[in-house]
Amino acid sequence: MDGGSGLNIMYAKTLDEMDNDRTRDRSTRAPFHGIMPGKQPMPLGQIDMPITFGNPSNYRMETLTFEVVGFPETFHAILGHPCYEKFMAVPNYTYLKLKIPGPSGVIAVDTSFQRTYECKVECYGHAAAIVASGELAAIKKEVIKEATDPKKSTRSLEPAESSKEVLIDPRALREK
Repeated sequence: MDGGSGLNIMYAKTLDEMDNDRTRDRSTRAPFHGIMPGKQPMPLGQIDMPITFGNPSNYRMETLTFEVVGFPETFHAILGHPCYEKFMAVPNYTYLKLKIPGPSGVIAVDTSFQRTYECKVECYGHAAAIVASGELAAIKKEVIKEATDPKKSTRSLEPAESSKEVLIDPRALREK
């Protein structure tokens, strides 16, 4: 569960382990933003997959679109806002539960705190490996180069000459 993600992400290794037919992957030209510092990585493609939550007596199945990535993985997939919206799911990060309305009541999906801890440790291991490699230094140089680019100058926030005032709250007129 990633409540901050605007994407559903599936790792290529997960698809390969599922013996998934990769010919169903669609190409995409949209890079990720905010996932890897200083980079705009490109996904390997997109894939639509049917996803089911619940048990045989109470389940929901929806088709989700996943961005397929070739990053080192800690998880099998990351479910973001598109998944929550489609399933009308409510995540609770404190209790590590995802609740979804089903035809015969609420479907609760949960995990163990131990498994969550193991995933976090593995994520930190991946981050440490990136730092240990020269990749972080290269990213830093790239970010500094972009920051000092005169074409991308930062100006102070000033209204444009043709700007006009627009009231957000119409009640503000009555209060004056």
